[in-house]
Amino acid sequence: MLELVKAGGWPMIPLLLLAVLALAIVVERFWSLRRKEILPPGLGEEVRRWALSANLEPSHIESLRQTSPLGALLAAALDVRHRSRDVVRERIEDTGRHLVHRMERFLNTLGTIAAAGPLLGLLGTVIGMIQMFLGILDHGVGDVTQLAGGIGKALVCTATGMLVAIPALIFHRYFRGKVTGYVIEMEQQAMALSDALEARNAAAARPQA
Repeated sequence: MLELVKAGGWPMIPLLLLAVLALAIVVERFWSLRRKEILPPGLGEEVRRWALSANLEPSHIESLRQTSPLGALLAAALDVRHRSRDVVRERIEDTGRHLVHRMERFLNTLGTIAAAGPLLGLLGTVIGMIQMFLGILDHGVGDVTQLAGGIGKALVCTATGMLVAIPALIFHRYFRGKVTGYVIEMEQQAMALSDALEARNAAAARPQA
């Protein structure tokens, strides 16, 4: 392994650093995007029951906001519970955009690694090929076996760049899809809460027989 790193030359150093960074991001995102951390089981139903009981203290709403991204979205809906349905929907969408940005933390970096890895590997290969041909210019072709070995060493960077980029691209797409799925479920829970509050308000406003 060390011989391959030496064969690739200095471009192997940033490639290895990118590999370490990509691995750290993948591990961190797997940990942060666990389902129970984003969508705590039963939270939506619990908040709907809590809201319908009319026990909506500001401190309770603020506590809900800090529990999870789903809690933050439900709290945003509760903040404007006395406004029209359009206002509630607008608040949910606005808060959802902020939550998406938070859940997609480091994913742009992972996407950049996926794009830059092959280019950096190709740069290392081009540099290696230039050095090899300059050597031929100075000393002649010499042994064909050594020439083939030099080409092989030059291609090490390209292979390494692809080995870094392919997993980074796969996990980048995977996490983006995961975040999208979470956001859809969170918005469904928030709109269910909005519907429940609207039904309660309509029932309260209806004149008693």
